[in-house]
Amino acid sequence: MDKTPDSEVIDRLGGTAAVARLCKVRSPSVSEWRTNGIPPARRQFLELLRPDVFGDTPKKKGVRRAA
Repeated sequence: MDKTPDSEVIDRLGGTAAVARLCKVRSPSVSEWRTNGIPPARRQFLELLRPDVFGDTPKKKGVRRAA
């Protein structure tokens, strides 16, 4: 059986227990997210916390780096 995208995200974040600690919820809740999907507010929190797990980070507009 193929993993769902949310299940893969949970694995990349360190697994069920690690995500539960990050979100301050119990592990069974995170286990449900593997099949039912990560709730939008939790997903947004995790994206802000670990943008590397979700792909490219958005580029900041108007910020230039010194050469």
